[in-house]
Amino acid sequence: MKELQYLNKYFFKYADRVLLGIFFVIISNIFLLFPAQIIRIAFDLVNENIHSSFLLNGFPIQKDYKSYIGGMTLIFGLLFLGLALVRGLFLFLMRQTLIVVSRLIEYDLKNEIYSHYQVLSLAFYRRENTGDLMARATEDVSRVRMYLGPALMYTVNTVVLFILVIGTMLRVNLELTFYTILPLPFLVILIYKVNSIINLKSEEIQTQLSKLSNFVQESFSGIRLIKSYSREDRIEGNFEKESEFYKQKSMGLARVQALFYPSMLLLIGLSTTFAVFIGGIQVHRGFITPGTIAEFILYITQLTMPVTSLGWVTSLVQRAAASQKRINQFLKTEPEIRSHSDLLVPSTCRIEFRNVSFRYPETGIQAISNLSVEINPGEVLAILGKTGSGKTTFANLLARMYDVNEGGIFINDIDIRNYNLHSLRDSIGFVPQDVFLLSDTLENNIAFGMDQLDRDQVEIAAKNAQIHENILHFPKAYKTMVGERGITLSGGQKQRVSIARALIKPSKILLFDDCLSAVDTGTEEEILRNLSKIKEGKTLILISHRVSTIKNADKILVLDQGKVIESGDHNSLIEKQGAYYELFEKQTLEIERV
Repeated sequence: MKELQYLNKYFFKYADRVLLGIFFVIISNIFLLFPAQIIRIAFDLVNENIHSSFLLNGFPIQKDYKSYIGGMTLIFGLLFLGLALVRGLFLFLMRQTLIVVSRLIEYDLKNEIYSHYQVLSLAFYRRENTGDLMARATEDVSRVRMYLGPALMYTVNTVVLFILVIGTMLRVNLELTFYTILPLPFLVILIYKVNSIINLKSEEIQTQLSKLSNFVQESFSGIRLIKSYSREDRIEGNFEKESEFYKQKSMGLARVQALFYPSMLLLIGLSTTFAVFIGGIQVHRGFITPGTIAEFILYITQLTMPVTSLGWVTSLVQRAAASQKRINQFLKTEPEIRSHSDLLVPSTCRIEFRNVSFRYPETGIQAISNLSVEINPGEVLAILGKTGSGKTTFANLLARMYDVNEGGIFINDIDIRNYNLHSLRDSIGFVPQDVFLLSDTLENNIAFGMDQLDRDQVEIAAKNAQIHENILHFPKAYKTMVGERGITLSGGQKQRVSIARALIKPSKILLFDDCLSAVDTGTEEEILRNLSKIKEGKTLILISHRVSTIKNADKILVLDQGKVIESGDHNSLIEKQGAYYELFEKQTLEIERV
């Protein structure tokens, strides 16, 4: 129960509903006691009057006597039915409070988990599997809800019923109550022993379920690769292996539960046997009436369902505890990147990297080493380099996806860590190297960075990104739905939609991370020409491995293994005839050959 204590704050939040539900539990169980007492009275009354009826055999009054017995039996039957209906009403109200509370807490918990996902840093998502993250917000929360709703409801119902029923039994007959409840301590020991096994197997099942979810998620995301390499059979075989592991673990838990329930029913059967045997002796001695035995058997029957549900409730609680443990571990994960102030980024930005060094915490790779550069407002900075030279890391550090290990990044001589994180990222129009589009319309994808959709602004941004004409040829133009991750678009189209998304945003810094690699040279020149018109007052940073993209920049940095090996404008770097010159010559020859 230690892990489940985290949920106490939600119980306090909905305390009025929970208390009302417990009240309905108590009332419904009070109405459950009366039928047993009615059965005792009716049983004794009928038993006594049947004997009297036999004594009046042959007398005219016997017929009236039998009618009287029938009438009394009918009254008792109607009273029994009426009590059942009243109890049913309170059971309905009980479920409408306690089960509804579980749904409300499920809603709150899912929102809390999703909200926490939003504040965690990029490094966290590099470490964790998507399938596991999804399982925590779906499967794990569903198991916790079963504890909050059915498990809690049945537990409260069982406790209240035990107190009321056993209290009533003690008032009726102490000795008979003792023998009737004698098997219950053994039942408690059985539950205690099985609990640890259920808990262990529940954690194993949840872990395997996360692996299975992650496998399925990766298979769906990479379905194009799977089909391209004709590996459907291999993937299906791997899925069957993972499913087999899950089945084996689930069957192990089912076997434990399969032994658990018959054992409980055996102990409950012993209670009924004791009630009949000890009760029969006491009837023979004249201490109780036969109706008392019937009353006790009905009490045992009333306790049977709650007691047999203990195993199911125990399983729910243990599985919920295992799930909540995983959720707690996630919720306790602190974001590496935090916002420490409310300072807003100014409208004019002078950016400076001062002796910046950075090593990725997940891999230990030194991506940036002692990098220094200054970018004045309105300037165009270009960063050129081979794959793995640190270009994308430069972009991630400026957007504070990671924090530098050494040195600092400054905007107007203020460390970016001192600015409000939301304000910093809101001031950057970022086009990442790995383009991601939402499963939504084209206009909503372009307007993603806007608070309200403005169709005119969407079209202007699309024209500047050279995607407007393509969109008009789609069946529903800007209303065309984009498939998952933009799968219905070509690579160049996805990049241009992503560029339009950045251009429509009222940003102060435009950061393009190799986002023109899938665009032809003519379209690239048109986009760069449009950028030169709209970049006034903004700082533009172009990251690329193609010289044609960045040759008109005010300042060019050439990176190699995270270090600046050359810097200057295009003409000065050509005159040096170094790494930039060699790359320029090589790419020029490749274009001429084509």
